[in-house]
Amino acid sequence: MLQQTSRKGKVIGRWRKLGFGVFFNLLLYGTVIAQGQPAPATKNGTTTTTPQLAPVVVTATRGETPLAEVPASVSVIDQSDIQLGQQTIGLDESLNRVPGVFIQNSFNFAQDQRLSIRGFGTRSAFGVRELKVMVDGLPETSPDGQTEFDNVDLGAVQRIEVLRGPASSLYGNASGGVINITTEDGPARPFAETRITGGSFGLVKAQAKTGGQIGRLNFFFNTSYLHLGGYRDRSRTQAVVFTGKLRYTINPDSSFTTILNFTDSPFADDPGALTTAEVKRNRRQARALNVTLASGESVTQGKLGFVYRNQFAPGHEVTVTQYSMFRQFGAKLPVLPSAGGGVVVFDRFGIGGGVKYAWNAMFGGFRNRFMLGVDTQYQIDNRRRFNNDSGKSGKLRFHQNEEVQSVGPFMRNEFYLRDNLILSAGLRYDSIRFTVTDSFLGDGNQSGTRTFDQISPMGGILYSPLPWLTLYANVSTAFQVPTTTEFANPNEIGGLNPEIDPQKAINYEVGTRGVLWDRLRYEGSFFWITIDNQLVQFQGASGRSFFRNAGHSTRRGIETSFQLPITSELSWIFSYTYLDAQYDRYRIQSGRLDGNYEPGIAPHQVFTELFYAHSSGLYGALNLLYVDRLYADDTNLNHNSSYTVVNARVGYELQLGRGKISPFVGLNNLGDEITTG
Repeated sequence: MLQQTSRKGKVIGRWRKLGFGVFFNLLLYGTVIAQGQPAPATKNGTTTTTPQLAPVVVTATRGETPLAEVPASVSVIDQSDIQLGQQTIGLDESLNRVPGVFIQNSFNFAQDQRLSIRGFGTRSAFGVRELKVMVDGLPETSPDGQTEFDNVDLGAVQRIEVLRGPASSLYGNASGGVINITTEDGPARPFAETRITGGSFGLVKAQAKTGGQIGRLNFFFNTSYLHLGGYRDRSRTQAVVFTGKLRYTINPDSSFTTILNFTDSPFADDPGALTTAEVKRNRRQARALNVTLASGESVTQGKLGFVYRNQFAPGHEVTVTQYSMFRQFGAKLPVLPSAGGGVVVFDRFGIGGGVKYAWNAMFGGFRNRFMLGVDTQYQIDNRRRFNNDSGKSGKLRFHQNEEVQSVGPFMRNEFYLRDNLILSAGLRYDSIRFTVTDSFLGDGNQSGTRTFDQISPMGGILYSPLPWLTLYANVSTAFQVPTTTEFANPNEIGGLNPEIDPQKAINYEVGTRGVLWDRLRYEGSFFWITIDNQLVQFQGASGRSFFRNAGHSTRRGIETSFQLPITSELSWIFSYTYLDAQYDRYRIQSGRLDGNYEPGIAPHQVFTELFYAHSSGLYGALNLLYVDRLYADDTNLNHNSSYTVVNARVGYELQLGRGKISPFVGLNNLGDEITTG
C-alpha cells in the first residue's frame, strides 16, 4: 500500500505489502455459456497462436476514431488489465502503466487518489481536478471541474481510455487530460458472477454482477461491498456501489441507453498527515488532531442518465445525452473551533446533457469527418459549516447556496488530404457562471456572482508515410476555473474569493506511434506546456487548504511505451515518463520562487510488466514501478525520496461444467520498499 501524507511541506511515502492476500473468485454463468462468459484470461482478448495486435478504436475524441488516425497521445486499458487478478479498488492498479499518468494517495478514501496527467491534477486538495472524467458518455466531472470516483466500481469497468494532454476544445473546463471509462455490456448469453476478495488490513470486497441480451434489450447490473480497515490508525472505509446499464436497440441504426449509479459510503476515515519525526516514531499512527476531531467523510450519491444515438442517414448520426444526480456529503475536518468551521455538510443536485451531430462523408472529393455539438450542466449545493467539537457538529459558522451553470458549444473537423495525411481542427466556447447566495449574515452578506468565458482552439496534423509509422503534431489548450471549494476565501468568510482567476494552458506536442512486425506496438511523444495563473494550493492559518494563482510555469516532457506479445502466452509492456516542471514567475509574501520545481511531480517514472496466460487457465503477472524523487513544497526545501515497487499476481481459471472458478493471489511491494523525506 502507498500511504502518501503531507503537512507543511513534509511528505512521507510508504508502500506496504497486503500480506499474503488470497483473493477468491467464483463465477456462475447462465445455462448456455459458450458465448455468454466473459473473455478468457489472456491479454488483448485473444487466444490465437500467432501473437498479433488488433486495430484499436477510441471514443475519447467524442467519436469512434481509429487510434492510428488520432493526432494526440491516447492510451487504452482493457478489461484484463483492470480486473484480472486485481483488487479493483484503486485506479493505480491499471493506470500506472500509462506514461504521463501519476497516482498518489492510494488507500486514503477520505481524500481519494490524487490522479495527474502531465502534472495536471497534482495539486488537488481532494478528488480529481483539472481532468475531465467521462463514464459511458456522461460526465462524472461536475461543471466546476471537480471529480470524485465514488460512483465508479472498477469491477464493472470494461475499458479505460486516457487522452493525455489538454482537450478543452472537446470537453471545456478541467480538461488538462481525459479519462474515458466504459462499463461492461451484457454478453450475448446471460451470465451471473460473484467475486470475493480478501487481503491484509481488513480488506474485504464482495461483488455480484449479471448481464446478457434478451431480444433487443442488453442489460448489465453490478453491485459491490467494500470494507478496508486500513494500514494506519483511523483509515477505515466502507462503501456499497451499484451500477446498471440497459441498452434497447430500437432498430439497426438507433439505440436508447439508460445508466444508473448509486453509492453509499457511511464512513471513510482520514488519518491525516504526519511529519517526518512522527513517521519515524510510528508510521501507522494517525495525526493526533485527526483522532481528536474524528476526521473523515460520508457520501451518498445517485445518478440517472440517458444516451440516445440515431444514425438517421448514411454518414449522419446524432447523439443526445441527459443526466440527473444528487449527492449528500458530510466531512469532519481537523480544524479546531477557534480556527473555523471544521464540519462540512452539503446537499447537491445536478442536471446536464448535450447534443452532438456527426457527419462522415466525402466533401469536395475528399473524405471528411465533422462534429458539432453543445454541452450544458447545472449544479446547486446547499453548503453549511459547523464547529468541530471533538467530532460533533457544533455552532453554525457558514451557510450558503452555491450554483454553477455551464454551457459549451463546440465543433471539430478532420479533413483527409490523403488516406495517410489528416488535418484536424477544433474550437469550443465555454461560459461558466458561479452564483453564491449567503444565508449566514452574521458576518455580512457575502452573496455574489462571477462569470468566466473562454475560447479553446486546437489544431493537429497526422501523417503515416509507412504502414508501421505514424507521425503527428498538435497544438491544444486547456483552462481550469476554480472549483467551488477552491473559491473559498482564506479569511474563512463565505462568498467567492475575488483574488483568484482561471488557469490557462497551451500544449505543443509532436509524437509517433505504430506497430512493427504486426507485434510490437510503440508510441512516443514530446510536449511543451505553458501555464498562466496556475492554481496552487496553500495552507491557511486554520489548517485548511486554500488556493491562489502562481504566475507562469513551463512543463517539458517525454512519454514512451511499448507493448509486445512475445509469444501467444507471454506479453510485455514498458512505459517511461520524463517531466520537467518549473515555475517561471511565482511570488509569495516571503519572496520569489522563480526557477523552483513544481511539487508533487516526479521527473522520472518507469513501469514494466510481464504477463503470462496459458491455455490451461493459469495466468500470472509481475510488474515494477519506479518513481523518482519529487519535491514536497513550492520552496523545494523538502522532498520525497524515490521508490521502486514490485507487485505480483497469479491465478487459475478452472472450468466446472457450465461455471468457472478462478482463485488468484496478489502480493504488493514484494521488496517491502519504504520511502521517507
